[in-house]
Amino acid sequence: MKVLVACEYSGRVRDAFIAKGHDAISCDLLPTDVAGPHYQGDIFDIIDNDFDLMIAHPPCTYLCNSGVSWLHRKPGRWEQLQEGAEFFSKLLKADIPRIAVENPIMHKYAVEIIGRRQDQLVQPWQFGHGETKATGFWLKGLPKLQATDIVEGRVQRIQMLPPSKDRWKIRSTTYTGIANAMADQWG
Repeated sequence: MKVLVACEYSGRVRDAFIAKGHDAISCDLLPTDVAGPHYQGDIFDIIDNDFDLMIAHPPCTYLCNSGVSWLHRKPGRWEQLQEGAEFFSKLLKADIPRIAVENPIMHKYAVEIIGRRQDQLVQPWQFGHGETKATGFWLKGLPKLQATDIVEGRVQRIQMLPPSKDRWKIRSTTYTGIANAMADQWG
């Protein structure tokens, strides 16, 4: 299967699909952190290359519930919300038969622009990681992910990370268990 992993610099999801024998490439404006097939540039440069599946991780900064209060406090945030929601929608409507677009729980303004809430919410603790971090999937042509390894831990590690220059990168990297479940169940 030919797989596009949009807005991914870490290579984690890409490599999970490659390990299962798929032809997978990641794409991001940033270079990849791990050597492998990666297009550094605009996703819309390559999105029409006959992919069978796309898993997209668009930026959530202006769409997610945790940042909604900033819309009313920081100038320019409403315009950034509109741009972010339009980018998200464009990915979801791409001419690819199977699509999963991932993001945290969205605030109501983003949902209004995108037109619907997620099809599914998953947690890392359902896939072998003793942590909480609700992750939503908007699905097209794909079934919901099934839990693979429910564990006891319920730590909010990601939310409690101290400020650092790499905090955003750590927060946005897909958990290995979730990446492997995608490759196993959607591949």
